[in-house]
Amino acid sequence: MDPLTGDGTRLREFRLDDLDDYLAIVGDDRVTNWLSFDSRDRDTAQKALAAAVERSQQDDRPDYMLAVTRLDDDRLIGFARLGPTGVEAAHLGYAIAADHWGHGYATDASRTLVRFAFENLDLHRVSAAIGPENLASVAVVKRLGFSYEGRIRHHVFTNGAWRDSLLYSILADEYRG
Repeated sequence: MDPLTGDGTRLREFRLDDLDDYLAIVGDDRVTNWLSFDSRDRDTAQKALAAAVERSQQDDRPDYMLAVTRLDDDRLIGFARLGPTGVEAAHLGYAIAADHWGHGYATDASRTLVRFAFENLDLHRVSAAIGPENLASVAVVKRLGFSYEGRIRHHVFTNGAWRDSLLYSILADEYRG
């Protein structure tokens, strides 16, 4: 797949040589505190990265797990994922390295992936489940036009406890491009 370009980010396929930068994200408690999994060690991160690379090479790929880079640098600063959740539907997920927070990269990468979902994959619905305390991520999806649907109780087990999620979604006819 060719890279997807936003206003400030580029989404490209993962490569095995992204491991150090990927580990800096998935191994950082500041980041994974907001995600649906605990921080990963190098071995676990390497396996997850290899699995993402392998899935991207399948003819009927099961998801779109893409590396987020800045436009002026090919180095990984985050990731964004569209995972199928049903007929013409996908779940949006994203994470940006803590050292790159506050620059709009999550919003731009998410906007780029949502555009891809509706304009290239012809999806009908994109959803996002966000921890209630993750106000920055809630702001991202609201900026993109997602609507609040409700609270999923004890949705994920992470950081040693069950966590609720706030469910947001956007439909194809609400998407403005």
